[in-house]
Amino acid sequence: MARPVTLFTGQWADLPLAELATRCAGWGFDGLELACWGDHFEVDKALADSTYAKGRHTLLEQHGLGIWAIGAHLVGQAVCDRIDERHRSILPPEVYGDGEPEGVRTRAAERMKDTARAAAQLGVTIVNGFTGSSTWHLLYSFPPNDFGEIERGYQDFAERWGPIVDVFDAEGVRFGLEVHPTEIAYDFVTARKTLDAIGDREAFGINLDPSHFAHQSLDTAQFALEFANRIYHVHVKDSRKRLDGRRSILGSHLNFGDEARGWDFVSPGHGDVDFEELFRALNRIGYQGPLSIEWEDSGMDRDWGAPDALAFVRKTDFSPSEIAFDAAMQTPGS
Repeated sequence: MARPVTLFTGQWADLPLAELATRCAGWGFDGLELACWGDHFEVDKALADSTYAKGRHTLLEQHGLGIWAIGAHLVGQAVCDRIDERHRSILPPEVYGDGEPEGVRTRAAERMKDTARAAAQLGVTIVNGFTGSSTWHLLYSFPPNDFGEIERGYQDFAERWGPIVDVFDAEGVRFGLEVHPTEIAYDFVTARKTLDAIGDREAFGINLDPSHFAHQSLDTAQFALEFANRIYHVHVKDSRKRLDGRRSILGSHLNFGDEARGWDFVSPGHGDVDFEELFRALNRIGYQGPLSIEWEDSGMDRDWGAPDALAFVRKTDFSPSEIAFDAAMQTPGS
């Protein structure tokens, strides 16, 4: 096994952490990537109670589990988004407040700063998450876009995230943006624009999740090679296209799991992602961090799927070679 395998707990936040830790230990995971929702890792409690972070560590250690990163996707989404009623369901009540958009964005930004501080207390150096985007609604250029507005969107992102990254820098923590549709970066071009906008600061990098590249027909392994110095964390998640002339790649405003969708998330190893090529690319760039399974599959029981995904990663991941394959043929001393 080349890298530790963890489970991202975001899709399991309906379970108390103690119960989930027991299951994951039994399945054989090396650790957990704790979500900042449910009771898994609560940022406000970490800052209010100096013993809280130690208590999370103790709970995990009792089950033989480590922790390398936490996930703050939901609050991060609200920093740059055009806020609407949908955000109420994903944000803590004190962050959503009265729903006035600029107030929500401001409170979300402050909570992300606090997340960096709480991560430092926990002793982890990576916070994964989303940034939100003020330009995602302009994806399809009709009515014709004012492309100056798109450029202003990247400036808006930099102005809102710059002060957050300042706190990450001060705390010795790095942020990993999950490059993802609905975010300021969702492909090669927009990832480069995002890094350029933030001044290519070291504290701002990428959580690489191949499932969001597959249905865009993008090569995740090539993305890893191109952004090698900014790959701070990796999710293992899969998706499968089912384009048959009737199903649409745009999703048709159908919920995940609907039979009529043109693509859907599936358990790792059951979809279109070429994980061997991805792991070879990770070996090439020297990535030795965790492979964090983000399990989503509407057609599979999760208590069956999580250990199945773990077995798949154990079987598929491998360490890089330390010698050229034909070195053993050479005569010693020649």
